[in-house]
Formats: sequence, structure tokens, C-alpha cells
Amino acid sequence: MHGVGEVVAVAIVVAGLIVGSFLNVCIYRIPAEESLATPGSHCRACSGPIAWYDNIPILSFLVLRGHCRACGERFSARYPLVELLTPLAWLLLYRCGFDPRVFVLYAALAAVLIVVTFIDIDHKIIPDVITWPTILISPAAAFVIGHITVTQSLIGIVVGGGLLWAIAELYIIVRKQEGMGLGDVKMLAMIGGLLGWEAAIFSLIIGSVIGTVFGLGAMLLRRGRLDMEIPFGPFLAAACGLYMIGGPQLLSTYLGPPIFV
Repeated sequence: MHGVGEVVAVAIVVAGLIVGSFLNVCIYRIPAEESLATPGSHCRACSGPIAWYDNIPILSFLVLRGHCRACGERFSARYPLVELLTPLAWLLLYRCGFDPRVFVLYAALAAVLIVVTFIDIDHKIIPDVITWPTILISPAAAFVIGHITVTQSLIGIVVGGGLLWAIAELYIIVRKQEGMGLGDVKMLAMIGGLLGWEAAIFSLIIGSVIGTVFGLGAMLLRRGRLDMEIPFGPFLAAACGLYMIGGPQLLSTYLGPPIFV
């Protein structure tokens, strides 16, 4: 069985590398409202097509030293980063010993979170084309997989979206300016729909803590100035990842058995 587990782990890493390469396509094309299928992989500087042998995850980047073979334009280091981050996240989830159906759900959500993170960093948006469909299929996923009940999924959508929406509205009332976009609201509703209301609250609290620490660090580096816009999506994504890895166990340890509706 040990040998079988290692074979599965290798297969997960290979699949993660391939999917990670596709996630790079999503990160760059979704905000631009471009097709994910056509045209094929190409250099964004010279528009020259990238051959299959120059499109092998991580390896091609290393062989080409991060440059386009045709025009010599330097590729972003984000390409291999995303290609590496995806299989690492999947492997970590696999090592947690989840039921295969739960693992597939978590792996898919991890991929979505990676895409959302980098799009939010680049454009300060979380596209509806990602969040709305995921929210809508969440109850069906709960019914098919059974990791939470359909009722828990629906409550998670309401709690996740409603709680963050209320915080955003309160901020506008108090500060007279917008402090959080509706993309974050829909992202937390998505998390709650897929993982339950406990995951939504966990992600909000831990994400806020991570964001606060990051903000304070940025302020120190900028000598007390914090005149830059910091997206909240990456922190929600990180917190959601932590929840998938061990959030329920942490909640059970410190707060007692989870409350099931």
C-alpha cells in the first residue's frame, strides 16, 4: 500500500504541474476576457507561438533561462511559481488523508484560490466568472460529495457573503469610503458554500490576521506610509487553504465539537 501511495503522489504532482501551467493561462486571460482555448500558448511580447517542448512546466523555463526562444523577452518568474505552487498544494492536501472525493473538491478549490490570488494582486478584482458559478454549484457539490450537508452549504453562502457584506457596508458608513469590494464578499460566500459556515468565519478571521500582519510589515518598510491598495483576496485564499489542511481540527480542539445544522 505504501508503494501505491507513492505512485499516487507522483501522479498528483505531475497532474498539478500540468494544471498549474493552465492556471497561468487563466490568470492572464480571464481579466482580459480572452478565450482560454485559443490562441494557443504564445509569447505576450512578440505573439510568437510557443512550441510544446518550450511549454513543459518548470523545465522549459529553466532550459530557456526564463526567456522567449523567438524574441528573447524575459518571462515572468510567476509562471514557474504557479506551476510549482499547484502540485505542492495538491500534495499537501493528499498527505492529509482525505476521502478521494473530498480531495478532488479541495484540489479544485485550491486551484481556484491560486487563480483568484494572482488576479487580485494584479488587477484588484475577483472576477464574477469564477465566484458566481462556484457559488451556484456549491449545494450540488455538498449533495454529491457529502462532506457537508446541503443546508450547511446554503448557510455558508449566506453567512460568508452576508457577514463580509455587512462589514463592507459598515466601513463605508464609518469611513465614508469603500474599503472592500464585492469581489471579496462573493469569494467568502464561495468558500462558505463549498466548505460550510465555519470555514467562512475561520477564513475571515485568519485572513484578517494575516492581512493585518502583512499591512504592518508593509507600513514599517515604507516608514509608516501605507498609501497603497492591498487586496484582501490573497489573505482569504491563504486562510481557506489553512482551513482545508487543519481548520476543523483546530476548531474542534479549541472550541469543542463542530456545530452541525
